[in-house]
Amino acid sequence: MSAGEKAKAKAEQVVGKAVRKAAHAVGDDTTAAKGGALESRGHARDGKEKGKDAFKR
Repeated sequence: MSAGEKAKAKAEQVVGKAVRKAAHAVGDDTTAAKGGALESRGHARDGKEKGKDAFKR
């Protein structure tokens, strides 16, 4: 996994989680869903990159 893609995946996970938690705290369900989607996208990107690494070996 390239370092740039790994950092991008981790950043999406962290930002998504922060947005989701903050939105839940103030009761904004729409923004909480968007934060959850961003977090999920980070997990998916991480999985994609790990899968690419597995096939390189």
